[in-house]
Amino acid sequence: MSKAPPATLGIIEGFYGRCWTWEQRQQVVQTLLPVGYGFYLYAPKGDAFLRRRWQEAHPEAEQQALQAFATFCRQQHWRFGIGLSPYEIYRDFDTAAQRALQRKLDRLAEVGLDDLAILFDDMSGAMPDLAQRQIEVLHWIQDRNPSSRLIFCPSYYSDDPVLDRVFGQRPDAYLETLGAALDPAIEIFWTGEEVCSRAFSGGHLQRVAQQLQRKPLLWDNYPVNDGQRMSQYLYLRGFTGRPASMGAAISAHGINPALQPTLACIPALTLAESYRQGDAYAYRAATEAAAVQICGPELGQMISEDLLTLQDIGLDRLEDKAEALRQRYTPWAETGHPAAQEILAWLNGDYRVGPELVQTQ
Repeated sequence: MSKAPPATLGIIEGFYGRCWTWEQRQQVVQTLLPVGYGFYLYAPKGDAFLRRRWQEAHPEAEQQALQAFATFCRQQHWRFGIGLSPYEIYRDFDTAAQRALQRKLDRLAEVGLDDLAILFDDMSGAMPDLAQRQIEVLHWIQDRNPSSRLIFCPSYYSDDPVLDRVFGQRPDAYLETLGAALDPAIEIFWTGEEVCSRAFSGGHLQRVAQQLQRKPLLWDNYPVNDGQRMSQYLYLRGFTGRPASMGAAISAHGINPALQPTLACIPALTLAESYRQGDAYAYRAATEAAAVQICGPELGQMISEDLLTLQDIGLDRLEDKAEALRQRYTPWAETGHPAAQEILAWLNGDYRVGPELVQTQ
């Protein structure tokens, strides 16, 4: 797994729940660097200073940690970016809001950014002039943007009707309005036909590119396992439904990883293989090879053998299998192996994400 894939790959740390440590983030970068990943967007829902408390500056210790990680990424020749969610600022983008946003941009610029993402997902969007309001904010930021690339996540970032049910009916021609009026230099995130898309087709991506008048930057919600339902599973199986040919239809491909940083690298490696091998890619073989690469031959083989149980049954239905898995992985966890420790923590419910957490992060 050494040849770089034809699409630019990256990590979008954009999940709800338990945040990774800085050491874990560095380990993920070092693991994925040799296979062609090249950017990291820091946007965890658990960082309140990028979301609900966005107008406040990060505490100095956290600011320094961000700056150190940004420096680390650049040393590995990765782009580093931050995702900011200025909650519904487009509703009243007055002088006070602009001043607050300018203060935040100045503070983020101190970190040293290659990319700045403005994320308007998971916010109410039921207003007829939503696109125009958001374009005004984006162009205002672009004029003051301290980074070399500005990325935008629209409120309706998928065809999935669940967004309309939860956040209000999307305005007519929302994507077309964005495409026609938003500066072409600003990239736009897209998650596909669903929020968590099972597959991507060239036809779909070409249609979206026509609407946006630019190739979408893919925000791929696999293997992320946040939320009340998804946190009951460990998504370890190799990527499917992402044909190498789709690389020509997107500007880049970022994956939202699992809550478990070591285990998340297993499917992440297979995505690079899918692009590299094209039609020769076999997801099961790629999964087994990646598990061995991440965990070593014996533990990697164990995880491959338990894949159906870990990924497809769910914590609430494991019953007696849960104790058998604990006994199976405890010896490995006691040796300090992070993958086994993550499996045990998951079995113990440490990674559960309930609705109250989603509502408060």
